Amino acid sequence: MLTLLGRLWYLQIVTGPSYVRAATESRARSVVLPPVRGQILDVRGRPLVANETKPQVSVDYMALIHQPDGGKDVLTRLARALGRPYQEIADRARLCTGDMPRPCWPGSPYQPIVVADDVSVRTALWIAERQDEFPGVSTALRPVRTYPLGSAAAHVLGYLQPPSPDDPSGGPELIGRDGLEAQYDRELAGRTGIREVAVDSTGKVTGLIREEAAVAGDTLVTSIDARIQELAERALARAVTAARKRGEPADSGAVVVLEAKTGRVTAIADYPTYDPGVWTGGISQHDYEDLPLVSAAVQGQWPPGSTWKVTSTAAAAKAGYSLRASYDCPGGYTIGGRVFHNFESAELGRMDMHRALVVSCDTIFYRFAEKMWQRDGGLKPVKHPKDPMQAMAGEFGFGTPTGVDLPHEAQGRVPDRAWKKANWERTKADSCRRAKTGYPEMSDRKRAAYLRALAADNCSSGGVWWAGDAANFSIGQGDVLVTPLQLAWGYAALANGGTVFSPRIGKRVVRPDGAVVRTITPPVAGKIDASRKTLRFIRDSLADVPRTGTAAGAFEGYPFGRLPVAGKTGTAEAYGRQDTSWFASFGPVNKPKYVVVVVVSQGGTGATTAAPAARDIWEGIAALTHDAKKHDEKKHDKKSKKDKKDGRGTRSASLPPVAFAGAGGAR
Repeated sequence: MLTLLGRLWYLQIVTGPSYVRAATESRARSVVLPPVRGQILDVRGRPLVANETKPQVSVDYMALIHQPDGGKDVLTRLARALGRPYQEIADRARLCTGDMPRPCWPGSPYQPIVVADDVSVRTALWIAERQDEFPGVSTALRPVRTYPLGSAAAHVLGYLQPPSPDDPSGGPELIGRDGLEAQYDRELAGRTGIREVAVDSTGKVTGLIREEAAVAGDTLVTSIDARIQELAERALARAVTAARKRGEPADSGAVVVLEAKTGRVTAIADYPTYDPGVWTGGISQHDYEDLPLVSAAVQGQWPPGSTWKVTSTAAAAKAGYSLRASYDCPGGYTIGGRVFHNFESAELGRMDMHRALVVSCDTIFYRFAEKMWQRDGGLKPVKHPKDPMQAMAGEFGFGTPTGVDLPHEAQGRVPDRAWKKANWERTKADSCRRAKTGYPEMSDRKRAAYLRALAADNCSSGGVWWAGDAANFSIGQGDVLVTPLQLAWGYAALANGGTVFSPRIGKRVVRPDGAVVRTITPPVAGKIDASRKTLRFIRDSLADVPRTGTAAGAFEGYPFGRLPVAGKTGTAEAYGRQDTSWFASFGPVNKPKYVVVVVVSQGGTGATTAAPAARDIWEGIAALTHDAKKHDEKKHDKKSKKDKKDGRGTRSASLPPVAFAGAGGAR
């Protein structure tokens, strides 16, 4: 008896608390209570992403699997009540395990699984009143993400998905998976509540242990202007449609609009795009695989073509070449036994660099590139080659990510001697193998022969930086790659006098009570090492491109008096693909406010596809500015009349500042 009593005392008094903890831990399960997620607004307060309260129908996975038939009868009755196929409801109620195709539930099995979020109030009430027929089924009014602009800015905004079941953070019901939803997830998500429930050994819920309420998320105010965003979306869609009617593939494209003086993002449009509303309520595996989830503006990379010449011009000026001197622009320029041509081999005569940018002469830039290459030692480079054109491209910010507040940004490429040698070492073995075997799997024998010859050349001397590489680099061809966002931030630096800003979309984070949590300011990422005189020369030269240069046809009849625009066309060539169409621009010319960059992959020349799209956007901006000016003048007239009536006169009254007011023509 003494032994038994001693053992009982040890178990109950000495080790009792540890057993209580173990029993509690094994029986307690946590259920996340999602907060109301913060909105995403444009710069004027217009919702880009909002919340709409809708009736939702959810199922308790653990309650279903503990039914004799695993919940099949309940789901069958539920599907009939919702007017949906049984398989659709059953698929949404299953857990994502292994290679389970979508739709499925990737979250915790102890959280309610939403199987329908667009039901009518009548249907939700009908189900709620018949709990005996629907054990494990619940209905509730829940906030659902809505997108007032439809597919506009879908890649920028991002989407939500449940966290993985093994997420140790015990996070919210939904988390940001891309775009601003992911970048600002912590602020938007708010603080989740928690409900701890007791379960028996089979996992069935037996009671409530504790509950902590959720805290609503903050609102993100962005620099996106919904009006200009919609202008960009429409202009890009029209450009793609027009290119396809001309027989161009036009498979993707983008528009980027930045504030030149601040680096803030005003609009980003992508093609193809999609409606982010497809994420609400689950998505099938087939539909998921068809979604164009890659942002052409932030992740797409193409050679920039002649839009790149602004960096080459600045490099030439820094290297000592006079921008006002006269240079010959022949139809072709021979380097190393190969003739590098102008576009369509046009003979354009003698000209200064102003004219060279306006008509986009290539051969002048070829000559500059070869001379600079020779100064660095040519095929026997000096110990520390200056590579002036690569250095200047770096000054503009190319070759590195912009640091925009979006995930998964591509960094582009500024190739040089070191890059080419490293790339050759990585690919030499494959090049030498292909030089011997060729490409027998290819049906296009002409292309196969070209690739075999290229492989043979790369096998023997692929790591050498030739004069031809320098020539291609000077006009944005060859191995140069930029994203549309990178080209826009480079042109913003040119427009604002040389300051390279890291772009930002977020502008302010605001609490539900209206208090500003923090203000987001685009940081300065660098400064272009070029004189103000050089940058002004380039800007003035680009002002004539839409008037008398390569974009004159696209801008015929454009209201330059209202909003003068400067820009540069670009047509990037790639073997086996149609030309990539570019147009990079800023305006108004004298006091640039916006930068607009348009690209259409396989869209033809810059003048025929991208430039007309940019013109559409600029005309829309000019109209918005004109309307704003009229509105401000109307307010001023009312104030003047009131002042006169009050006997104060109008001498002290002043016109409010109007964007673009009084901007003159190109110099």
